[in-house]
Amino acid sequence: MHAERETYTHGHAESVLRSHLVRTVDNSAAYLAAYLRPGTDVLDVGCGPGTITVDIAERVAPAPVLGIDSSAGPLDGARALAAKAGAGNVTFAVGDVYALDAAADSFDVVHAHQVLQHLGDPVAALREMLRVCRPDGVVAARDADYAAMTWYPADPRLDRWLEIYRAIATGNGAEPDAARHLLSWAHAAGASSVTPSASVWCYATPEQRDWWGGLWADRILSTAITQQALDGGHADADELAGISAAWREWAAHPDGWFAIVNGEVLCRP
Repeated sequence: MHAERETYTHGHAESVLRSHLVRTVDNSAAYLAAYLRPGTDVLDVGCGPGTITVDIAERVAPAPVLGIDSSAGPLDGARALAAKAGAGNVTFAVGDVYALDAAADSFDVVHAHQVLQHLGDPVAALREMLRVCRPDGVVAARDADYAAMTWYPADPRLDRWLEIYRAIATGNGAEPDAARHLLSWAHAAGASSVTPSASVWCYATPEQRDWWGGLWADRILSTAITQQALDGGHADADELAGISAAWREWAAHPDGWFAIVNGEVLCRP
């Protein structure tokens, strides 16, 4: 299996990248932060627009950092971000997590954020990540669990949003509830030791609700998810419009609250 045969459920529309562009080590990879010391060389798998990658590069400088993604689409933005930050130790390239273009024992840290949930064979991906990690290094992965997402106030249209998304992702051969599987995947990939953990994203302030609700109100109408929902018979255009409206209503509700559980693993080769 190769990355080019995978379907990235979200696609790379603006409303998708909007969510990726706020990610940093502190809010998305805090469990890994202690390993990101100066002189530590890093491979960031599925780097997207590169916000976490550039943050990592600044922490480990002057060591080299390589960010790879299966799509060239977001990489120009990642390079521009690195240039703006003055992170001259980071480079970006298209890469295949199932066949990494690196010798064994090449990196101190191999990192993947919200990547394994989109793969048809996450165990094979982890096995390849372990291969290129040095014996005293660490492979780190963090993924969300859609079935564990929870919110208030209740709205059946948002229940349908979750049902539709999970059906699309599963239909793509992916695992939308990856967080709960990370420990078992790491064991199956042959990691010598695994440290599991979890952390939560929570959106509850007016600003957070406006951002999260707004991007999903847009995503359900104008991304790869939209066409997959329609083509797969999961929803019609009217229902998607209703879901979009539900997101905006949730965002405007003074008591609106949304939490995402993320699983994490730190694996030794």
